[in-house]
Amino acid sequence: MIYKNPVVKGFYPDPSVCFANGKYYMVCSSFQYFPGVPLFESEDLVNWKQIGYVLTRHSQVMLDKINSSGGVFAPTIRFHKGRFYMVTTNDTTRQNFYVYTDDITGEWSEPIYVDQGGIDPSLYFEKDRCYFMSNGEDENGVGGVVQCEIDIETGKKLSESKCIWQGSGGRFLESPHLYKIGRWYYLMAAEGGTEYGHMITCARSRSLWGKYTLNPNNPVLTNRNKAPYIIQGIGHGDLIQGPSGQWFIISLGFRQIHIWQPFHNLGREVFLTPVEFGENGWFTAGRDGTTDESYEIEGDFIQTEKKRYTFENTAWNTDWSYMRKPDLSKYELGWNKAVLIGTDIDLEQADSPTFIAMRQRDFTFSLRCDLTVSGSDSSKRSGEAGITVYMCENEHYDIAVRMAEDGSGPEAVLKLNIGGIKHIQKTVPLSSGKVRLIIKADNFSYGFSFCGENDTAETSLGYGYAKYLSSEVSGGFTGVMIGLYAIGGCRGEFENLDLEYK
Repeated sequence: MIYKNPVVKGFYPDPSVCFANGKYYMVCSSFQYFPGVPLFESEDLVNWKQIGYVLTRHSQVMLDKINSSGGVFAPTIRFHKGRFYMVTTNDTTRQNFYVYTDDITGEWSEPIYVDQGGIDPSLYFEKDRCYFMSNGEDENGVGGVVQCEIDIETGKKLSESKCIWQGSGGRFLESPHLYKIGRWYYLMAAEGGTEYGHMITCARSRSLWGKYTLNPNNPVLTNRNKAPYIIQGIGHGDLIQGPSGQWFIISLGFRQIHIWQPFHNLGREVFLTPVEFGENGWFTAGRDGTTDESYEIEGDFIQTEKKRYTFENTAWNTDWSYMRKPDLSKYELGWNKAVLIGTDIDLEQADSPTFIAMRQRDFTFSLRCDLTVSGSDSSKRSGEAGITVYMCENEHYDIAVRMAEDGSGPEAVLKLNIGGIKHIQKTVPLSSGKVRLIIKADNFSYGFSFCGENDTAETSLGYGYAKYLSSEVSGGFTGVMIGLYAIGGCRGEFENLDLEYK
């Protein structure tokens, strides 16, 4: 059967995967968004369904007022003796911790902290022992992949932290994972930085403490020299055996908006690449060590893709995300509509505005949503409700309804926020606070328009270039979110959401 990459589209970076009870489970980074760590389930590694989040309580993770692209970095999921473990870093507080559950569909534990620094932590279980690794410095100041044995019940270190590998020479060694296959311990990591030079490298040893010998095929997977090509940034992978016995690397990567325009706005997505082990025990991945758009593999499956998203066919607790530490009293979320009540916190602050969003999953889409705005205080220039195409505080495009500054009544407005500078693209007076907001996007731009309550035709408010919402412009590690929001005392009632990807 043939599958196409990415297998999960949109901002779901740093994937990690495990196998348990006949199914595969995957987690991804979530940074400043809450709940934290999206959790997916699959039977074939190709079709993934999000079944919830791991960090669903504020007591599990501190996200209050953190910067964009801070917070939850690079989780790892593992299964041992009937229990699931998810280990991660809160990069803002510089703490490594893990949580666990015996029921993958239920709640996860309170965090257990490990007194070892670095980021991108991972766990390796062998018999009754557990080993914790991260990339950082050991107790002697030696930098690289650092490992210690821990008591999995308490997180207490049972050995000193020791650097066991320093990579193959690439910059930004990260994402270490340890596996035992046959008689060999394989240590896989990422190097080169999570941009265009990203790559996956590995080494092996007869002992989990090393010495580790480099794979002569390093880097075993990278798209760094594959150009012109849409798929770039392949790296940060986890090794897993599929249902037919074939091995795969599940990794992050990103799609450029065009082969000749090196910008990506969807964030880092999930890619699946076949792996082959040679007679010497070393493995290679993909076609000549690169990840392609499609592969033919063994298995009886049909790859499916959801193209249409509405209030009725999405779930608030799985498909949507809040920002940082939301005030849930400001949300009334029903099966066919959402009511958001604004506060003085706006989208330009590193805080928790009234905001709930889905990830943008492809370049080309059309969105329509009916909005009724009430309760706006004309003395508050920021009072509005609408839809944002949001990358971070400094880069986002907002189509909204607000009170005109002269108090004459409601108006539709398009705001383009680029580099922290807000530009009012256009305003149009409205006969009432009820409109249909419309966004049409492709690889290069977002077009914004509306229909007033008594209008029969769309009125254009303007356009914003997609590249200004890219990681290359805004920086950071996230991707575009399509969000409903309200600020400044507005009450926004959103109905008839229809988001369709082409």
